[in-house]
Amino acid sequence: MSRARYVSRMLPVLLSAVLAQPCMAERADREKPMHLEADLMVVDDARKVSTFTGKVQMVQGTMLIRGDKVEVVEGADGLKVATIYGNTASFRQKREGLDEYVDGYGERIVYNESTEIVDFYVRARVVREGDDVRGEHITYNQKTEIFRVNSGPAGADGTPKRVRAVLQPKPRAESATSAPPDALPIKPSSTLTPMEQE
Repeated sequence: MSRARYVSRMLPVLLSAVLAQPCMAERADREKPMHLEADLMVVDDARKVSTFTGKVQMVQGTMLIRGDKVEVVEGADGLKVATIYGNTASFRQKREGLDEYVDGYGERIVYNESTEIVDFYVRARVVREGDDVRGEHITYNQKTEIFRVNSGPAGADGTPKRVRAVLQPKPRAESATSAPPDALPIKPSSTLTPMEQE
């Protein structure tokens, strides 16, 4: 197997491993109501489908989703699947126990409340702690804390599309021995006597 082919096959696996660091979504968000705002809302009670259009904003706890159009389908179990459309639809959610957020973008975002999976499609991008990952399809599993990034099919010229990532180095913890010593207090001596001159 050629080196290029090996690297192209292993890159998604390596990215999944790197991005699988603890990144759990705020757990309390699941138990909170889903609030939506839009210019227009159409509800089809028979099909249990609500469609929101025009500068849509969806909030559930710390999760914030924005797009041009949002379609919410309620399942038999009462849990919802929201599909968000937009030139650049956006997703933002606080990480559990941290003052950090996961931000995601795409032309279409699918949020499944039951499986706790968020899919980003077409020019997909996820940013977390300075790490920036891009591909044609990104899956963010909130339960397993894993991102999966796919590059998509080859372009019109036959050139394969690639996953792109910028992974920031994590700050190293300094050991106690590398810290500068505390300054010694300076006090005049009470036992020294002045020297006599000759």
